[in-house]
Amino acid sequence: MNLKKFMMPSALVLAMACSFGGTALAKDKFVIGISNTVQGNGWREEMICAMKAQALASGKVEKLNIAHRNTDAAGQLEDIRNLINAGVDAIVVNPADPSGANAAIAEATKKGIVVVAVDQAVTEPSAYIIANNQEEYAYLGASWLFKQLGGKGDVVYMRGAAGASGDNDRDKGFKKALAENPGIKVVKETFTGWQQDQGKQQILDIINSGQKFDGIWTSGIDNVIVDALTESGSPMVPVVGADNAGFVGQLNSVEGLKGVAVTNPGSIGAAGITLALKILQGDKPASQSVLVNPEAWDNTTDEGKAKLKAAADPSLSPEWPVSIFIPDWTTYTKDQIVACKGPGE
Repeated sequence: MNLKKFMMPSALVLAMACSFGGTALAKDKFVIGISNTVQGNGWREEMICAMKAQALASGKVEKLNIAHRNTDAAGQLEDIRNLINAGVDAIVVNPADPSGANAAIAEATKKGIVVVAVDQAVTEPSAYIIANNQEEYAYLGASWLFKQLGGKGDVVYMRGAAGASGDNDRDKGFKKALAENPGIKVVKETFTGWQQDQGKQQILDIINSGQKFDGIWTSGIDNVIVDALTESGSPMVPVVGADNAGFVGQLNSVEGLKGVAVTNPGSIGAAGITLALKILQGDKPASQSVLVNPEAWDNTTDEGKAKLKAAADPSLSPEWPVSIFIPDWTTYTKDQIVACKGPGE
């Protein structure tokens, strides 16, 4: 599915490329299922908390049925079928890969269950998609890094989870920037699985191997990479990460660190809840897909430094993105998302 034509102009504000219309259904409250296949990752934990907070704040959700575990596409297929059998009204899914859950998604929509994919796309045409623009995320960060290196140098490329559509899209963006900078060489490529401990051990192994590198691109596993550079006494090379609270704090405070935080709001999960509720109440969008474009906040320009300073929030978990709200799509408070409580909890 080509999502580029659905790109939105703002980094954090989602605006549907359509108008909503229709008659609300008679039902006052709904049961919503959630399927997520990565557990223990700060971004995904914020996504789940945002979903809970938005469900609670909406006043329209009776119960959330959450399948939240580390599994693959086959496991997600099973989870979605369990949600179907549980009788949910809608399912919000962060897919393990673009097509792995298609059969179950099709089964759900045939039964009248609304399915919304968040963060990453699925190829099942009956699903709605509301996602961050992952290709642009990688391109912005890689372009900044390669420019910092003057178009020449050796970089470590630390990806997410193999097979995930978000990782595939980021790989396209990274390689687009790489093609524009033929003097850049990837000397080591890893899959972190979007796990902090795994990513930190990988960069320590690279350092201990004696491999030289001039910069690091990460798929959002960032603050622990800076920690590893500091703890090992390695040169503080430029680092690309996400707008995670820990990394944003490091960009504001770690001496000698040059880096860029590319926005990737975990609150996109809450937007998925809002979209599902709109559809359940008869407000069906004319378009099935929408993307939110990222911004890049670097600590090498005055403009970037100002954005990093304004965005910093040390009260959040270091692994949580600081972009906890999406105007027009989230109505919870900061206290509600931090509390991470859904209806009935």
